[in-house]
Amino acid sequence: MPKTLQADPPQPDRGASSVRPLVAARLSDQLALRLDGQIASGELRPGDRLPTEQQLAATHGVSRTVVREAVHQLKSRQLVVSRQGSGVFVSPTPLNQPLAFDPSVLGSLQAVVHVVEVRRVLEGEMAALAAERATRTQVGAMRRALKAIDAAAAAGHDGVVEDLAFHRCIGEATGNPQFRLLLGFLEQYLREAMRVTRGNEARRLDFMEAVRLEHLAIVEAIAARDPAAARCRAREHLAHGARRLVEGGVISGQRRKPGLATAQGGKT
Repeated sequence: MPKTLQADPPQPDRGASSVRPLVAARLSDQLALRLDGQIASGELRPGDRLPTEQQLAATHGVSRTVVREAVHQLKSRQLVVSRQGSGVFVSPTPLNQPLAFDPSVLGSLQAVVHVVEVRRVLEGEMAALAAERATRTQVGAMRRALKAIDAAAAAGHDGVVEDLAFHRCIGEATGNPQFRLLLGFLEQYLREAMRVTRGNEARRLDFMEAVRLEHLAIVEAIAARDPAAARCRAREHLAHGARRLVEGGVISGQRRKPGLATAQGGKT
C-alpha cells in the first residue's frame, strides 16, 4: 500500500511496487521530476494514460493540488496533453525538445554555483558582443541600471531585480534577440542564485564594493568597445561571485576549488 506523506526522512524502497512519499519542499517540482523520469525511461510511453489525479495523490503521498501543479508543469513542457473527458496522456516524442532545467536547481546551494558557471559562459560572450554593438543609448541604460542597484542596496533591498535588469541591458546591447529570450528563461533560475549571492555580499562592505567595481568595469569595457576586456571582466565578476560564496561560508570551497582555479587562471 502507498505510504502517506511524512515530515521524517523517506525510508528506502521495500520493493519494486513500493513508492516513496515525497517529503521535501516544492513537492510539485519533485513529482513533476519523478513523472518526467518515468516518461524519459519509457516506463510511461507516448500515448499512455497517466493515473488519475486521485491515484497519483495516493501513490506519491501528496495532495491533489500538488498533483495538479506537477501535471501543469509537464503540460507546459509539452510532455503530456489533456484529452477532454478521457484524462491526461503522454505526448508523442517531439522532434524539438523544449528547453528546461532540472527543478532541483531552485533548491540546492551547490546548484547555485552551477548556475553561476552557466552565467559565466553566457554573459562573458554577451559582454563581448555588447562591446562590439552597443549604442550610446544602450551604454547609458547600463549606467542607469548600476545606479538603480546602488539605490536598492542603500535602501536595504537585496537588489536582485535591479541586478537582473543590468544584465538584461547587456543582453539587449548584443543586438541578438535570442539572448533576450534565453535570459528571460534563465531568470527563474538566476533569481534564486542572485538572492543567495547578493545576500552573502550584503553581509560585508568589501564584498559590496567589489561587486560595484566589477559591474562598473564591465560597463567601461563595453563603452570602450573592447570585446576582449568586456568578456574578461564579465567572467571575472562571476568567478569572484563564486569565490565570495566560499569566503562567506555559504558553500564549501573543497569541491569548487578546481573550477574556481580554472576560472581565475583564465584572467588577463
